Amino acid sequence: MSVIVAKELTTALTALREHGDARLIQGGTDLMVEINFNHVKPTTMISLRDIKSLRMIRTDTPGIMSIGSGVPYSVIEGEPVLTAIPALAQAARTVGSPQIRAAGSLGGNLGTCSPAGDTLPVMFALDASIHLSAIDSSRVVSIHDFMTGVKRSVRQHDEIITAIDFPIINGWQGYSKVGVRNAMVISVASACLVADHENADVRIALGSVGPTIIRCRAAESWLKTTLDLSTRSTISLDVANEFGRRAAEESSPIDDHRSTAQYRRHAISVLASRLLRKAYQ
Repeated sequence: MSVIVAKELTTALTALREHGDARLIQGGTDLMVEINFNHVKPTTMISLRDIKSLRMIRTDTPGIMSIGSGVPYSVIEGEPVLTAIPALAQAARTVGSPQIRAAGSLGGNLGTCSPAGDTLPVMFALDASIHLSAIDSSRVVSIHDFMTGVKRSVRQHDEIITAIDFPIINGWQGYSKVGVRNAMVISVASACLVADHENADVRIALGSVGPTIIRCRAAESWLKTTLDLSTRSTISLDVANEFGRRAAEESSPIDDHRSTAQYRRHAISVLASRLLRKAYQ
C-alpha cells in the first residue's frame, strides 16, 4: 500500500483523480478500524492531515462560522466554537478518548456518514452546508441533501470535503446522547435541539435511530402551532413530554447488539423532552 502525504489541497485532489481506488485519511479513527478488520483493503491512501487550509476556522461571512474539515475535535470543544456553536462543542466532547479527539474531525464524521456520528445531528439541527471540492470544480451542498443512507453520501470519489458552514443563531442549543457507558462509547441514541429565539423556531435532529440523521419536522411543527414561542420563557412538563413523544414517533430505530428499538425510542423521548425544557428555563 502506498501513502501520498499531501501538503496542499490541489496535490490531494490531483492524486484522488489519478487513483481511482484511493482512500482519504485525515485522523484515521474510522478508516483504520476498517483496515485492521480487513473490511477495506486500499492500495493507495491520501493523507490530508498536513493540509493547513483544512484545519482553519473562519468567520469571514457575517452570521456564519466555517470550520475546516480537518479541524480536530480537541479544538472544536473549546473556543471560539464553544461560544458560537455550543452544541457542536458539546458533541465534540463526547467523542471517544482525548487521543481520538486529537485526531478525529468533522470531515471524518461526514466521510464515514454513520447515523451514529456524534456531530451530525448538530449539523442537521443547524442546517449546516458542506463544501466539496474537486480538481476542476467545487460545490456547496445542504447537509439535508448530503447524507443519503447508512455510510452513504453524495460525495463523489474525486471530491474532498473542505469545510462546513454553521449558521450562528441567537438562542439556545444543546446536544445529548445515551450510550452503554458514560464515556468513550458509540451513541445508542442522540439528539440536538436548537431554539432560535430570534425567529421563534425550534429544531431537533436525532442520531442512531434511523438509516440517516432524522429531523423531526412534525414535532417541530406541532410545537410551533401549539405555543407562541416568541413570548415563551418556560415550557411545561406536559408539553415537553408530548414533544418528546412526538419526536420519538418520528424515529425509526432497529434492534442491534448495542440496544433495542424500544429502548432507543424511549431514550429519544426523554432526551427531546429534557432538551426542550432546558432551552426555555
